[in-house]
Amino acid sequence: MGNLTFDFSGRTALVTGSARGIGLEYARFLALCGASVVLVDIDAEAVKRAAREVGAIGVVGDVSTSETAARAVAAALDSSGRLDILINNAGILRDGVVWKLTDEDWDLVMAVHAGGTFRMTRAAIPILREQKYGRIINVTSYTGLRGNVGQANYAMAKAGIIGFTKTVAKETSRFGVTVNAISPNAETSMIASIPEGKRRELASAIPMGYFADPADMCAAVGFLASEEAGYITGVVLAVDGGISI
Repeated sequence: MGNLTFDFSGRTALVTGSARGIGLEYARFLALCGASVVLVDIDAEAVKRAAREVGAIGVVGDVSTSETAARAVAAALDSSGRLDILINNAGILRDGVVWKLTDEDWDLVMAVHAGGTFRMTRAAIPILREQKYGRIINVTSYTGLRGNVGQANYAMAKAGIIGFTKTVAKETSRFGVTVNAISPNAETSMIASIPEGKRRELASAIPMGYFADPADMCAAVGFLASEEAGYITGVVLAVDGGISI
């Protein structure tokens, strides 16, 4: 993870989809930088383990529901009396070419990615507005800009998150709240499940030639979540080894 150059002492961060993978790396990084952290994940056992490991509070729930969003924000307030940073990272895949996608495949991916980002953001904004300070970071994807065979549902959700990010940035900027997105490209369990030959082919399309370690995504999150990034809002920061060039 390298040297920690961000100081989030006195800040509280809420990270969704944070029981494992990139989300867990974000949470660990923020905690190491001094933030109080709340983890949210649908996997009860995994989020409890992650919370113990990070020294955080774990909330079990489905981010596509308003009830989970309300409980997660309440957990942050109960723990520290404030909420400063929201990272909307939770996501799932239900891949298939469009003529084979079921209604369930479509609805579930949209509900978690787009619906979860919306509901968590809506629940957090009253707190951030009142504080006159906040950082919201949404996780999108290269697929949302360029598409990918078998991922029409995922591409639509991630493209929608970009539009959502820019719209909410315009709505909240006057309250001292910034809303940005990152587009990561890292070695996750999703990548690991791809056959070796296909993985090599995908890696060769990345100008830097490899998938990053999930921890390599953290500096971008740290920057956008920092006080110093207070004049940056509505951007999509690609952390992808150049694949989006």
